[in-house]
Amino acid sequence: MHQIDLALTNLTEQYKLDYVARQACGSVWYRSGGTILLASVAVDEIPTDDDFLPLVVQYIHKSYAVRKIPGGFIKREGKPSEFETLTSRIIDRTLRPLFPVGYRYPTQITILVLSYDGISDLQVCALHAAANALLLSSLDFIPPVSSVRIGKVQGSFVINHDKQAMLESSLDLYVAGSKGDILMIEMKGSDESLTEDELMAAIALAKQTIQADCTQYEAKLIPHKSSPKPLPLALTKTHPHIYEHIATHYSNDVRQAITQMSKSERNSELEFLAKDIYAKNPIWELESIYDMLGLYKKHQVRAMILQEHRRADGRGLEEVRPISIETNVLPCAHSSALFTRGQTQALVVCTLGSENDAQIQEDLSGGGKERFMFHYNFPGFSVGEASMIGGVGRRELGHGNLAKKALESNIPPTKHTIRLVSEILESNGSSSMASVCGGSLALRACGLDNPLVAGVAMGLVIDGKQYAVLTDIMGLEDHDGDMDFKIAGTKHAITAMQMDIKLGGISPDILHDALHQAKRARIHILEQMEQAAQAIIPHTHLLPKSEYLSIPSHKIPDIIGQGGKVIKDIIERFKVSIDIERENERICIQADCAQNLQNAKAFITQLVSPNAHYEIGEEVDGTIKRIMDFGVFISLPRGNDGLLHISKIPQTMQPLGQFFREGDIIRCAIAGNPKGKIELILC
Repeated sequence: MHQIDLALTNLTEQYKLDYVARQACGSVWYRSGGTILLASVAVDEIPTDDDFLPLVVQYIHKSYAVRKIPGGFIKREGKPSEFETLTSRIIDRTLRPLFPVGYRYPTQITILVLSYDGISDLQVCALHAAANALLLSSLDFIPPVSSVRIGKVQGSFVINHDKQAMLESSLDLYVAGSKGDILMIEMKGSDESLTEDELMAAIALAKQTIQADCTQYEAKLIPHKSSPKPLPLALTKTHPHIYEHIATHYSNDVRQAITQMSKSERNSELEFLAKDIYAKNPIWELESIYDMLGLYKKHQVRAMILQEHRRADGRGLEEVRPISIETNVLPCAHSSALFTRGQTQALVVCTLGSENDAQIQEDLSGGGKERFMFHYNFPGFSVGEASMIGGVGRRELGHGNLAKKALESNIPPTKHTIRLVSEILESNGSSSMASVCGGSLALRACGLDNPLVAGVAMGLVIDGKQYAVLTDIMGLEDHDGDMDFKIAGTKHAITAMQMDIKLGGISPDILHDALHQAKRARIHILEQMEQAAQAIIPHTHLLPKSEYLSIPSHKIPDIIGQGGKVIKDIIERFKVSIDIERENERICIQADCAQNLQNAKAFITQLVSPNAHYEIGEEVDGTIKRIMDFGVFISLPRGNDGLLHISKIPQTMQPLGQFFREGDIIRCAIAGNPKGKIELILC
C-alpha cells in the first residue's frame, strides 16, 4: 500500500494505492477532509465489434456516508438521483475525449461516495478520483487530468472554496482539463454582470490551476502506474479506391445530400447513393461503401466551411437560422411559447404552483425544496425516429439542467413554485438553447417581469492552424465538427455556458472568438424575442393569484382546526391552497382567480378576529362541526361555534344523523347569544 498526500489550491488530497479493489484495472482510495471516495476502472479485454467507444461512468452516493438509511419501501440505494446522473455525465464528458480512435474495449469507471463531510465539492473530488484511477490503470495513453471550481465573491475570483462560500458567489465555473488543454466547461452566472472578458479571465485562472495540479499528479502518481496491457486499437478501415470512386463520380450527389435539411432526409439520400454504388460495383461490400461515403461527406462539410466559408444549408459562418416565435399557443396552460429556429422547435410550457408544489431534493448534503424546475423531453419523432417515449435519460437531464442554469438567476422574486417543461417537437441542432429562449418567453407570458435570456450553440472546425467558428450549428455540423459550445445570457451578461471539446483542447484565441461571436448572435436573437414579448396576451383569467396574510402565531391553530378540519374546509370551499409559515407569522393564500382569493382572505380574517360579533336575525352559512344527541354544533364564518338545538329542528328531520353530516354547509340564522353562547335556528 502506498499513501500519497497532495496540496492543491485550497484542496488537500490523499490517495491510497494498492489498498482496496486490487482486482480492478486501476483503483484509488481518495480522501479530502472527511470525504472518502473509491474510484475503480474495469476493462474488458475482448473488444466489441461496434464502431463506438464503450465507456460507462457511474457515480454513486451511499447513504451511510452521512449516517442515513435510504428512504422508501426498499431500504437500499436504487435509482440514481439527478445530482448523481449529472456528475456521472460531467466525468464522462471530461474523460471520453482522452481515448484514442480505435479503442473498442468495454470500460467501466465507478465512483462510490463512502463518507461525506458536508463540506467537500463532490464533483471536483469525484473527477479527480476517477481521472487518477484511470491514470494509474494499465491504459498507457491517459494523461493527468484535473478540475477546478471558480467562484466570484465580492468582485474577486476564488478557487475551490467550500460550499458556504460558493453560495455567496455570483459565478459557478467548473472547468476540467489536462495540462494545458481545456476539455470541458460548465458555468452558471448570477444576475450580476459577467462579461466575455471576465469569463476569459476566470477560465485562464482555471487553466493555470489545472496545469499546476497535473504537474503534481504526473510527478507523484505516474511512478506508481500499473504495467500497460497490450490492447491493440482497431484499425480504421479505409478503402482508398472506393473513396476515390465516390470523389470522382458522386461529388455533386454527396453535396446535394449534404444540403438536405433534416437528418432523416440526408440519411435517405446517402443510403440511396450507397445502394446505387453497390449495384454498379457488386464486388465491393456495402458496409465499406457506407463507411467511405460517410468519410467523404465529412470531408466535404469541413472543406466547404474552411475553404469556401459556406455551410451545408448555404448560411454564412455567423448567420443565425430564421426564427419564428408564437406565445400562449395552449389556451388552457398558464403560459406557453413555441420557439422555432431553423429545423429546431421547442414548445415550452410554464406552470405556476404553490409552496406545496416545490420539488423536495434529497442528497448527501441534506437537500431542500426546489421552487424552480426545468424539465426537458426529447421524443424520437423530433428527429424522425420511430421509438417509444420512455424514462428520462442522462441527455434529457443534462439539457434541462443547462436550461435551468441559464434562466434561474434572472427570475424575479415570486411566491410561486415554477415548472417549465420543454417539449422538443423538431431537432436539428441546439434544442437545449431553443429551450432556453422558449423558457424565457414562457416566463414572461406568465406575467413575470424577467429579463429575457437567449441561448445559442456554437461549433468549431479546425485543420492545423486554420479554423472557423460557426454560429447556431445544426446537427450535421455538430456531428462532423470539433466542438459543441453552448452559451446563454442577456444582452449584457452571460448566465450559463457548456463546452465539450472533441479534439483534446482549445486555444484561448479560439475561445475568445467563440465567446464574442456568440454574443453577437445572442443579441440578434434577443431582438426578435423582445418583439415577440411585446405581442404577448397573458392568460390573466388562468394565472393564479397569491397574497400573504399576517397571522399572530397563537391564532394559527384556529385556522388549522382540530385534525386540520378548518383549513381543509377553507381549501375546499374557496378552491385555494394555503401555506403556513409559523416562523414568519403569516400564511400565503393562492387561488386560481382573484374572487376566490378575496373570499378566502375575508373568511380567515374574520376567523382570527378577536371578537366575532353577530346580529340577532343575521343569516349565515356555517359548517357542521359536530352532531350530538341534543343538537348540531355549527362553525360560523367569522369564528365561534353556534348550537342548533334539537328543539329548533323539525321532528321530520330526526334522528339527526340521517339528515346532517359533518362538513356540510348549512344556512342558519342567529337566534340569540345568552352568556356568549350563540343559538341558531334553521332558515
